[in-house]
Amino acid sequence: MTVQGIGVDLVAISRLRRAVERWQERFLHRVFTEGELRYCMSRRDPIPHLAARFAAKEAGLKALGTGLRLGVRWRELEVRRERGQAPRLHLSGASRTIANGAETLLLSLTHEGDYAMAQAMLVTSEGATPTAPVQLDRTSRSREAEPPPGVRGRSPRSDKVSRSSRSS
Repeated sequence: MTVQGIGVDLVAISRLRRAVERWQERFLHRVFTEGELRYCMSRRDPIPHLAARFAAKEAGLKALGTGLRLGVRWRELEVRRERGQAPRLHLSGASRTIANGAETLLLSLTHEGDYAMAQAMLVTSEGATPTAPVQLDRTSRSREAEPPPGVRGRSPRSDKVSRSSRSS
């Protein structure tokens, strides 16, 4: 296997709980697939499981190197876990195209106390010839997807230093 990208993310479970309480179905159906919701809602407290899946999606976006750009949607990254196996992040749509056809990312999830964490790794199998990685045009004003309601995200221009924060 050849590692093409890695990502990690940490989510405060209390923050996700507040987002779900405030935005309810609107938030849940914008971010999670039916399979993810079915799995999480079958648990005594679904929020830590949802938080781990949210962290997995964020980690997956980091492993792809794109964030929510180039047409990628939250629901194109789906955490699936077969009985007795480790979870995987399955890709579809634009996220799969960006991953040069890879269907899944290796995934590690955990939640304890008030935090959920995920690590994702995009790999190609032996003998596969990876294509050139996607090059992002950081100067273009490509359509940036907004974070789901109740979740703060980086604005497209947040990497710029504002005049008021520059030191004299």
